[in-house]
Amino acid sequence: MKAAWIAAFGPKPELGQALGRLEIIADTFLSMNAPVQCALPEWLAGRERLQAQISARVEENLRRLDTLLSSQTMVSRLEVEAGWYAVLRVPALESGEDLALRLIRDHGVSIHPGYFFGFGGDGWLVVSLLTRVSEFLAGIDAICSFFNEMGDEFKA
Repeated sequence: MKAAWIAAFGPKPELGQALGRLEIIADTFLSMNAPVQCALPEWLAGRERLQAQISARVEENLRRLDTLLSSQTMVSRLEVEAGWYAVLRVPALESGEDLALRLIRDHGVSIHPGYFFGFGGDGWLVVSLLTRVSEFLAGIDAICSFFNEMGDEFKA
C-alpha cells in the first residue's frame, strides 16, 4: 500500500497554476485507494518510531561509509544534504550503467548509476543508506576493493 505527497516550490503565479493542474491530475488519475485511506491515520500516528529507525540506520551507514572511504583514495562521496542516498565519485572507467551491471554480476553489489539521479557523465554511483548495516558494509567494501584493485593495475 502506498500513500504519496508532493512538495512544490517556485514563483507564486506559476506555482499556483502548477498546483491547480496537479490537483486535477491527482483527482483524475491518482486517487488513493480505500485500504490506504483507512490505514493512513494509524500510519501517521506511528511515524515517529519508523522515522527514528530510518534515521538511526542512515546515520550509522553514513558513519561507516565515511570510515571506509577514509582508508582509501579511489572513491569519495558528495556531501549528504538530505534523504537516504549517498553519491559516490568513482573513477570513470566505463559507463555508469555498465559499471553498475558489473558490480552486480561480479560482486553481488546493487548500486544505481549516477544518471538515474540526474548526474551527467560517468564516474557517479548512488548507494542507498537504508540497507542493513552488515550488507551495506559488505557492499561498500566490495566497491572500494574493486576500484582500489583497478587503481593498482594502473600503477603497475
